Amino acid sequence: MSEPDIEKQGPVIGQAGDGKNIIDVFLDAIWMERGLSKNTLAAYRADLMALSRWLDGRNINMVAASRDDLVEFIAARVEKGARPRSTARQLSSFRRFYRYLVRENQVQDDPTANIQMPKIGRTLPKTLSEGKVEDLLGAPEVSDPLGFRDRTMLEVLYATGLRVSELINLKLTQINLNQGVVRIVGKGDRERLIPLGEESMEWIAKFVQGARLEILLERQTDYLFPTRRGDRMTRQAFWHIIKRYARKAEIGKELSPHSLRHAFATHLLNNGADLRVVQMLLGHSDLSTTQIYTHVAQERLKEFHSKHHPRG
Repeated sequence: MSEPDIEKQGPVIGQAGDGKNIIDVFLDAIWMERGLSKNTLAAYRADLMALSRWLDGRNINMVAASRDDLVEFIAARVEKGARPRSTARQLSSFRRFYRYLVRENQVQDDPTANIQMPKIGRTLPKTLSEGKVEDLLGAPEVSDPLGFRDRTMLEVLYATGLRVSELINLKLTQINLNQGVVRIVGKGDRERLIPLGEESMEWIAKFVQGARLEILLERQTDYLFPTRRGDRMTRQAFWHIIKRYARKAEIGKELSPHSLRHAFATHLLNNGADLRVVQMLLGHSDLSTTQIYTHVAQERLKEFHSKHHPRG
């Protein structure tokens, strides 16, 4: 089954010529055009299904929805406590959907055209100091095969800035220890080669030759970091692992699944890396996405100045 066929549920609205739900047709189309990830497609589906259910309760066909209908839906969500960032994301989903319908001549006008995006303050990503990263990396008990695996995963994550989804899906064939790189096919099927660094390479080599074999026993898998069952680890399982080690290392702050990715980017910039190099390593299509880390680095410098300068 194709990737867009995820979590299909809810009423069928705005039937297309082939009888498929118009939302499904839209998701199929943008997946083919953009090569979007499963998580992105699921987010579009959730936003559009929320709107369709709300319109269905008012006997309004989704294809026939007006600007006033959409504004009323957004206002109802805001009254219930929806935050500007969440509202902006939903409106972005609606815009892409209705622009697709205009392009396909299913509607004449885009009802989102004159709806303004809510103003969003730019949130700086939560990151870790270099010392806190060392504490986190040192938390797993490496005498245990699973602890050795976890330490290797954390080392790779900090050395490469991978997304968690990219880390857990890593296969042996993507690692080239001779060249010292990992090959990643990220969002939009964009490929990038990322240096592993000597420390990360040493952990990988020892893991593959030792702890990985102990974890798998006689089982076989292409995934670099398997579970005891020989399966690929889930994002949720890895997130629980990070939280457990953060408590053990007494990090003292709530981490996100991307905390080491943020630390990777921030520490590179703190040590003089070029912004466009960091952009390529992270796999960002737009430089503006990477620029948020320059603000993080500046905040760190301000904190350092304030703490250590006699007139700070």
